[in-house]
Amino acid sequence: MNAPTHPIHVMPEINQRAMPTALLESLKARFGAQLSTALVVREQHGRDESSYSVPPPSAVVFAESTTDVADAVKLASAYDMPIIAFAVGSSLEGHLLAVQGGISIDLNRMNQVLAINAEDLTVTVQPGVTRKQLNEAVKSTGLFFPIDPGADASLGGMCATRASGTNAVRYGTMRENVLALEVVTADGSVIRTGTRAKKSSAGYDLTRLMVGSEGTLGVMTEITVKLYPLPEAISAAICSFPSIEAAVRTTIQVIQMGVPIARVELIDVNSVRMVNAYAKLGLREEPMLLMEFHGSPNSVKEQSDLVQDIASEHGGKAFDFATTPEARTKLWTARHNAYFAAVQSRPGCKVISTDTCVPISRLADCLLDSVAETDASGIPYFLVGHVGDGNFHFGYLLDPNIPEERVTAEKLNHDLVNRALSLGGTCTGEHGVGLHKMDFLVTETGAGAVNMMRTIKHALDPKNIMNPGKIFSW
Repeated sequence: MNAPTHPIHVMPEINQRAMPTALLESLKARFGAQLSTALVVREQHGRDESSYSVPPPSAVVFAESTTDVADAVKLASAYDMPIIAFAVGSSLEGHLLAVQGGISIDLNRMNQVLAINAEDLTVTVQPGVTRKQLNEAVKSTGLFFPIDPGADASLGGMCATRASGTNAVRYGTMRENVLALEVVTADGSVIRTGTRAKKSSAGYDLTRLMVGSEGTLGVMTEITVKLYPLPEAISAAICSFPSIEAAVRTTIQVIQMGVPIARVELIDVNSVRMVNAYAKLGLREEPMLLMEFHGSPNSVKEQSDLVQDIASEHGGKAFDFATTPEARTKLWTARHNAYFAAVQSRPGCKVISTDTCVPISRLADCLLDSVAETDASGIPYFLVGHVGDGNFHFGYLLDPNIPEERVTAEKLNHDLVNRALSLGGTCTGEHGVGLHKMDFLVTETGAGAVNMMRTIKHALDPKNIMNPGKIFSW
């Protein structure tokens, strides 16, 4: 695998299009109080959790229906103005930044659960529904939606970035769990892709094309996803290890033996220390696996006993269980708060987050070399990972007043991605390409594949108004 040839210190190219007065007047006439040009509102919609700073969009439309979205897109198309779909704002790779200006369409008011079909294990929602809201809505049916990216992200955003998270090792990612979509295309037309049926061979798979397109092909306005029966028994466990290598070797053996574990998360000693300080916990400050088992009481016990035996072979100790919902919630809240705990550990810092994923057999090779390299750099960091499917994240904590730290962090990320690709992995397991990984995409897939993606973009969005400047160059 050849090393990427792009500059290590990558910043987005900003070329904002000016908002025509006639378009602004048309938006005011159509949307009235649903339109805002206030700077504070535009700035809120012009940032995400990435480390980039970009001028905000020119206007924000607060959509309340598919018709609102379609009308906003039609007006934008008439004046060749960019459209950027916005919901929670939790993306990490610059997806929401208005590098070419335009209109942010806020979908948070489109937050209705439209249809729960418990007998078919499906639910249809609007894009502003969050995963916690969805699970609360279906709780009485004995079903749940398992995709858990950590943040209380919107279903629309999760579809756009093809999110996954802590449960993916057992339940898959958004790619496997989205059945059908309603989408507003670049000319303001409304199309439907897929059905509630579990499978189909009818034509091109437009649903999979849209899931992971990061808003560059259309705006999703309805989403139908799979649901799953709530497990009869759930048990969470933590286990500390003498080294990261011991924890990783345990994970590899668990997966290769076919244990149907629902979650297995790696937390390095830096993360444990930060979480303890942030959440006032008393976790052992050693590398740790946080696991969860789903099934019948007997199967859960069998799974946990087997994993405990494997962990013991690798020096695992302090294998503690949490079987009550309150205890499990406390553990997983600590894991999901690792990012915020890390930010608090270095006040004023910016975070660059990595997102590589490799075949499970190469996880130790990739992760251990990356840890050694990062330790040698002197950059403060934390490490967490959905290691059951080979996905892990470094979070480099940078002082924005020290430019050299960003250069060092970008070089670490550059070397990590190159290492993952050389081992048959990917530059992004779940965060998406956005702005930050555009050049890595060329390295991973090749220029021919990117040209095919670009051809699709040109065909479906000939004016380049749907979240332009993301994934690949026009």
